[in-house]
Amino acid sequence: MNKEKKQGKLIVFSAPSGSGKTTIVRHLLGIEDLNLEFSISATSREKRGNEIDGKDYYFLSAKAFKTKIKNEEFLEWEEVYRDNFYGTLKTEVERIWALGKNVIFDIDVSGGLRIKRKYPNETLAVFVKPPSIDELKIRLKKRKTESEDKINMRVAKASAELATAPLFDTIIVNDNLEHALIEAETQVRQFINS
Repeated sequence: MNKEKKQGKLIVFSAPSGSGKTTIVRHLLGIEDLNLEFSISATSREKRGNEIDGKDYYFLSAKAFKTKIKNEEFLEWEEVYRDNFYGTLKTEVERIWALGKNVIFDIDVSGGLRIKRKYPNETLAVFVKPPSIDELKIRLKKRKTESEDKINMRVAKASAELATAPLFDTIIVNDNLEHALIEAETQVRQFINS
């Protein structure tokens, strides 16, 4: 990545599935003066509902994803579930920095921590915490996008993800969405302006 010209900051939002991080990220993207651009992740999972390739994710086959890993085309990547990869293409971050914008991520806990390790001074790593595991399970069921087995898998994974929260720069507990949105905006604004 080109270090000569001033690059934007990296804002990472990570959380267990169903914590509300995507809602918070969408809210922040709507605040013009934060100058944020969403980093579209690549994934090998199937599209859900009305998802659009190149807008929601870059959908790749598992084989294509593995080729890009081999060619070191990812800033970070993770095999979240068996043969279910997620990652951030280096070209995506370069594209956003070329626009003169700050990059905002909605990514897996492991990926978020990898970005923080690679760019410790340029990154604000935010962990969004659900009020409880029970509430998390209720939120996942309300989505009606996954089987009971998938939901149970996500809930089991959430316990391990919650243990990583102290490794992030800041933790936002999403027990009241309005308060979580205000807290997220305040922290992002302070970091961008620092």
